[in-house]
Amino acid sequence: MDQSVKRDIDFEQSDPLDQLTGSQLSPYRRFTAEQWSAFRADTPLTLTEDEVARLRSLNDPVDLDEVRRIYLSLSRLLYAHVEASQKLFEQRKQFLSVNEAIKTPFIIGVAGSVAVGKSTTARILKELLARWPSSPKVDLVTTDGFLLPNAELRKRGIMERKGFPESYDVAAVLRFLSSIKAGEHSVRAPLYSHLTYDVLADEYVTIDRPDILVFEGINVLQVRDLPEDGKMVPFVSDYFDFSVYIDADEELIHDWYVERFMRLRETAFRDPRSFFHRYTELSDDAALAIAEGLWINTNLKNLKENIQPTRPRADLILRKGSNHLVEDVLLRKL
Repeated sequence: MDQSVKRDIDFEQSDPLDQLTGSQLSPYRRFTAEQWSAFRADTPLTLTEDEVARLRSLNDPVDLDEVRRIYLSLSRLLYAHVEASQKLFEQRKQFLSVNEAIKTPFIIGVAGSVAVGKSTTARILKELLARWPSSPKVDLVTTDGFLLPNAELRKRGIMERKGFPESYDVAAVLRFLSSIKAGEHSVRAPLYSHLTYDVLADEYVTIDRPDILVFEGINVLQVRDLPEDGKMVPFVSDYFDFSVYIDADEELIHDWYVERFMRLRETAFRDPRSFFHRYTELSDDAALAIAEGLWINTNLKNLKENIQPTRPRADLILRKGSNHLVEDVLLRKL
């Protein structure tokens, strides 16, 4: 067999992290969770067990030990990046001989599949960052509110592709991030209800010049098709100062998604207002078949086509194991 073909086959069958870190040309450095944990140094733990329990999503076992192992080091790293960004801002002012008084917000993108733990990571980061000694103003916005309303999705015939790139109002996302980076006051982001599974009409959260913005969503690192006329095409990630991708094997994400779906049948889906209330009346076997179908036809397809390919664009990758806890950390080299 031709050696170049053999190398291609070996690469395709290798561990995903080995694909990203398996050569000296890799842009990443790889650490085990234990190695990464040592980088927290003397960073204080400012969260309590009760607070972590409030911040974590359903079926996510993150606890104070996981915060110590993973998130304190990440908080320390982000603090260094924010400080460096502030210094660069001052140096740029001197270089340009301008008197800009306010630095634009530092934006952190958090990406990854459904059910992988993005929301938990984003909420924990928000709380840790806001408790730095400098007490920065930290806000969190998710891309769910930028989904097209269900009525519009049905009109376009793409309701079954909700969560795919074409189901978002990308122009609205770009306008929002552009306004944030421009330092505008009172920038509105639309809100979304996971109960009704739809955007809330005329309901918004107002973001007013934060020091740090955490922007979380499944496809925030995605690029767009380039036009043929040479026009500029901004990407959402163009506005990020740092990005995090939450990663795990497809089989594990599948298990977490199905487990969460079945648990929601006993909790949130019980509410008659829930979009998924009808699933509570099904047998366990029928509900399991629905969950499997949603995974295969929508979430797995979206993961493989649109989300997973953006993983190498992240500055940092948190790789989870079967216990839903981080086992490896990949940090992009400078």
